[in-house]
Amino acid sequence: MTDLVIRPLVAGEEKLFDSLADPGLVGRAAFGETYLDMVAGGQYRPEWSWVALRDGAVVARAAWWGGPDDDHPLALDWFDFTDADAAVRLLRAAPLRAEYSISLPVGWRDDPTARAQAEARIAAATEAGMSVLVWRYRYRWAPDRGLPDRPGRLEFRPEPDDAVVLDVLRRIGEGSLDAHTRHTVATSGPDAAAREELDLLRWLPSPRGWWRLAWTPDGELVGLTVPARNHSVPIVGFVGVVPEQRGHGYAYDLLVEATRLLVEAGATEVVAATDQTNHPMAATFERAGYPIERERVDLV
Repeated sequence: MTDLVIRPLVAGEEKLFDSLADPGLVGRAAFGETYLDMVAGGQYRPEWSWVALRDGAVVARAAWWGGPDDDHPLALDWFDFTDADAAVRLLRAAPLRAEYSISLPVGWRDDPTARAQAEARIAAATEAGMSVLVWRYRYRWAPDRGLPDRPGRLEFRPEPDDAVVLDVLRRIGEGSLDAHTRHTVATSGPDAAAREELDLLRWLPSPRGWWRLAWTPDGELVGLTVPARNHSVPIVGFVGVVPEQRGHGYAYDLLVEATRLLVEAGATEVVAATDQTNHPMAATFERAGYPIERERVDLV
């Protein structure tokens, strides 16, 4: 067997990356996305796109994603191969470190071929040193689902002070069911988890003025809702309720407010996500008319 060559692309080699045959059953390809289209849209860079070659042919490839102004990638979200050993070696050799997210069709476990593709990717990433953090649902609201009415129980106000928002995020993090929050709390502490969330929300290119704190008519803080946009679509950036207000179904009020604010700003669709184990939030999305459009697994 010839030696394996592992390296990043250089500008102009995008078609080399695209030359690997893949059935497109899982990952971005399963949803009609192509590497070349994403390159054209500025979502992948040559130096963050790596290939493993034998005799000049691509046998494994990985592309890390980041925003247009980021100096490091935020996620590995394109990874496939025809040679599992080469795939493991590629992940170990590339000097890029970010969470690996695999997009999966709804019901993928019931399709033996799609399941094999997903499990092969997870196995390769695991052998390279990663581990599964969480399984997630991704939702997409559209006008044909109906725009939910505001319950009218809460008052929503902008809060321009990041220090205030940071404190609210810290409070929301107490007892959170979100796996990413729990992971950061466990590894770095609650302050780091709140700061990480705030940094992510500030990274989004949508207006800071869209953020809203929610209050009861008596002036008690309920939580935070952040309608937003990423670099592609309108999203529910954050919905969180402080511990002392949980159990009243307020997450629904916060989700409806975010949805309606986005629609008022011109959105014709809204994307959102939650952990599959976060049953209260999953039920909230269903109640608000958000169908599941895909599943996802995140490895760290």
